[in-house]
Amino acid sequence: MAFELTPTIRFWLNFAHPVTMWVLLALSLYAAYLGLQVQRTRNAQGEAKKELIKGRYTIKHHQIGSIMLALMVAGSIGGMAVTYINNGKLFVGPHLLAGLGMTGLIAFSASLSPFMQKGANWARITHILLNSAILGLFIWQALSGVEIIQRILTKA
Repeated sequence: MAFELTPTIRFWLNFAHPVTMWVLLALSLYAAYLGLQVQRTRNAQGEAKKELIKGRYTIKHHQIGSIMLALMVAGSIGGMAVTYINNGKLFVGPHLLAGLGMTGLIAFSASLSPFMQKGANWARITHILLNSAILGLFIWQALSGVEIIQRILTKA
């Protein structure tokens, strides 16, 4: 006996991925802010540096980054799973391919963490460039995702 979801559950599953991704986009902006604060702390001197250190930006940035990595992977897999459950196939197009690319880039970006902790400037620069690309793609993904949701709602 095959497991079947009710039409109502199948419909509402369509919104789990977009909600997760919008939360993740907001977290991305916060992580970018924290990253800028880490950079400011690193470049500050004297009393200004002591004040910035109290913000614990490095720790917060690392923690948010870890949450983002987990949510990005889970959200990507979840989005593909829901699409497959509801349609019996994946729609291979720019939204899917960019999302998969972002998932790979965030894993690569996170893998640079041990090198950055040891002071490798090349890793820091690569991390910033990768995350800037991810953020740009993410904004585009959010807009293309809204179009997909509008199509789903039109069919409902």
